[in-house]
Order: sequence, then structure tokens, then C-alpha cells
Amino acid sequence: MKRPPLVSALTEPLRAGGEFATSVGLLPFRSRLPAGDPHSVLVLPGFMATDRSTGPLRRLLASLGYDAHGWGLGRNVGPTERVARDMPSLLDRIAESSGAPVSIIGWSLGGIYARQLAARTAEQVRVVVTLGTPVRKEVRSASNAQGLFDRLSAFHAPGHPLLDDGDPLAVPVTAVHTRADGVVHWETCLVKDAPNAENLRVAGSHTGLGFNPAVAYIAADRLGQTPGRWSRFVTPAPYRRVITHVPGR
Repeated sequence: MKRPPLVSALTEPLRAGGEFATSVGLLPFRSRLPAGDPHSVLVLPGFMATDRSTGPLRRLLASLGYDAHGWGLGRNVGPTERVARDMPSLLDRIAESSGAPVSIIGWSLGGIYARQLAARTAEQVRVVVTLGTPVRKEVRSASNAQGLFDRLSAFHAPGHPLLDDGDPLAVPVTAVHTRADGVVHWETCLVKDAPNAENLRVAGSHTGLGFNPAVAYIAADRLGQTPGRWSRFVTPAPYRRVITHVPGR
């Protein structure tokens, strides 16, 4: 498995900018997004990103009635001791404050953290949605960000992050990827088939997933499901060209 083509990596900012512009243009139509049971949602940023990157998605979720939280841990330079220590505590606080399990949306590396949290404390997690999150060990040779990640490894806690190969979790998981990903090879983002897991493909870039209109629809739909009654995503007619189901590994 090779790294994404260089042209895909170089055009990421341009493509992400187009997705952001499209998302802004669609703001008047947000009332048409699926509504559901408002609850707490923790949104985790990707590698080298901060809460600022997830701001548009969190504001959208808040407009739909969700109690959306950033991670509050600054720039995500990788699984530092602080991240390993404070993320479980953050989830504890949100779950205790709300009195109910918390949904987690993780972008790229943030999705790896989300899967770890769900694996360790499934009783506190309602559903997990990952965006361009690699789960397979092959990503170490199939990522254009691996070199920088390795250079920062001196700051990382031993044994983290743990790539779990997309094994099924006790909680429902929706893994979103884009075939045009310029950061990680899209196949590394596929989770294994399970009754409570699914892989969805959208059109777009890796760095634009957090404000991709199709992702916004998926997130609203997945979070809106009744607890304990999870079912696979059904693509609405207007999105059938940009959202497709992909078999797991």
C-alpha cells in the first residue's frame, strides 16, 4: 500500500477551501438536517490541529441542539502523556455532567483517540464517528504525515496511539473516508464489518472533512438515532452521488 499521490497532498488546502465555501453557502439549509435526541458530543481534532479546526462542526451541532465540546488540549501533536491522561478525565466529566453517554466524533488522529476511549469505557460512549481516521498498521508506510509524526515521537507516551486494525467495538461506529485523501491512504481507514459498524465514502479532501456538507449530514443522522436502536446509514436521494457505502475489510 503506497502513500497518497503527491498531487493529492499538494491540492488538499485548495480542495478543503472549496468544501468550506460550500458549507457556508448551505448554512440556510441546516434546518433540513436530521434532528434527533440532543446529547453531549465530544469532537477531537486531527494531527497538528486544534479546536479551531473543529469549530464549524461544533457550531453546526450546537445549532441542532447538541451540547458540543472541544477537547481543550491545544494543538494535537500526537499522543502525549497529557493527552493520554486528560482525555479519559474529560470524557468522565462530560458524561457525569450530562448524566448520559457521550458521542465522540474524531477527525483523523482524533478518531484513533475516539476508538481508544470507546474501547476502554464503552459505558460512557454512545456512538463513534471517525473522519479520515487510519486504523490499520499499514498507515505507517501509507501516510504523507508519518514523517512529521515520527519527528514528534519523543513527546509521545509509550504505546500510544494504538492502531486496532478496525476491530469491532462494543459501541456503534461509522467510519467516514474519502478516496481522494491526500494525507492517508483511504484503505487504511476501513473498519472491519460488524453489525454495529459501517464504512461511508464521501467526495472531498482529508483536511476538509470537518466542514464537508456530506459529512455534516452523516454526523447529524448518526447522532440523531435513538440509543440502543442503531441501524446502518441510508443515503438520501440528494446525496447518492457523494455518499456511498463501502464494504469493510
